[in-house]
Amino acid sequence: MFRGVNKPKLIRYIFGLMMMGLMVGVSERLGEKEIIFPEIAALILGLWIIDKKVWVISRPMVVLLMTVSALFGVFLVRYSPFPMLANIAISFAFTSFCLSVSRTTLIPIISASMLPVLLSTHSWVYPLSVFAMSLILVCVQWFFVKTGLHKHVHFDAELHPYQRAPWHWVKLLVGLMFIAFIPVYTGKMYFIVPPLVVTFVEFSSSSAGFHNRPRHIFFVLVISAILGSFFQYVFHMLLGVSEVITVLLLFVCQFVFIETIGKPFAPACAVALIPMIIPDQNVLAYPFQVTGGAALFLMMAVVFSKPKFTAILQNIKKI
Repeated sequence: MFRGVNKPKLIRYIFGLMMMGLMVGVSERLGEKEIIFPEIAALILGLWIIDKKVWVISRPMVVLLMTVSALFGVFLVRYSPFPMLANIAISFAFTSFCLSVSRTTLIPIISASMLPVLLSTHSWVYPLSVFAMSLILVCVQWFFVKTGLHKHVHFDAELHPYQRAPWHWVKLLVGLMFIAFIPVYTGKMYFIVPPLVVTFVEFSSSSAGFHNRPRHIFFVLVISAILGSFFQYVFHMLLGVSEVITVLLLFVCQFVFIETIGKPFAPACAVALIPMIIPDQNVLAYPFQVTGGAALFLMMAVVFSKPKFTAILQNIKKI
C-alpha cells in the first residue's frame, strides 16, 4: 500500500493516523464536534510527513499563532456586531497582520480563525482543542527530529518572502471578498471553506513548485473533497461505522492518494476532513461546492500572478 515509502516516513504516517484517531475519538466520546479541527490534518502533512520545510516558523510560534487565531475567530462569532462577510474580512486581516508581524508563513492560521466564523462556532472548546493539538504536533515533530525520523529544519525569519508587502494582503483580501460575496448571501458556504482560502493565499504568495500547476492542485482538492464526503456518507451515515474508524479509513486512502500522485499539498488533507464536521444533509453537496470554490480561487490566484496585473497594482501604489 505504501510501497516505495521509506521506514521513517512510514512511521510518521502511522503517527499521523494515530493523531487523527485521537482527535476524532475524543470528539466522538465527548460529543463535541468543535474538537475536530480540519487544518490539523494539513499540519500533520506539513510538519510530520513531508521531508522538506513547508512553512517558515518555529515550533513555539506554531502553537502561539494557531491558538491566538482560533481564539480570535470564536471571539468574532460571540461578540462582533458585524455580518458574516465583514467578520470574514476582519478574520483575514487579523491573521494577515499576525503573519506579517511574526515574519512567518504558517498560512493555515487563516483557517484557524476563519473556520469558526463560517460555521458559527461559539464554543471555547474549539481554541482549546487547537492549542492541545498544535502542542502535540510540535512536540512529536521535535521527537521525530531527535530520533532521526525527520530531517532537522532551521527557522529563519529572513526567508519570509512577503513580510513587508501590505499591498499583497490588501490584494488578497479584495479577491477573497469578491469570491465570498455570493456564497455568504446564498448560504453556499462550502464554496469558501477555509482550506480553499489557504490554497488561494499559498498559491498567490509562494514560489513553490505547485505555483506552476494549478490544474494539478485543482484535481487534488476535488478528489480530497470527494473522498471525505464518500467516507462520511457511506461508512458513517449509511453503514453506521464509528467516526474513529471512518477517519482512519479515510486518511489511509488520502495518504495513499498523496503518495500515488507524488506531489503533496497540505490544504487538501483539511478539505478531506471537513465533511466530518458539517451537517449530514450537506455532505453530498460538499464536493460540488468545493469544486466550484477551488476553480474560482485558483483562477483568481492565476490572475493575481500575471505580470500585467502586478504592473497595474504598482501604478496604483504610486498614486
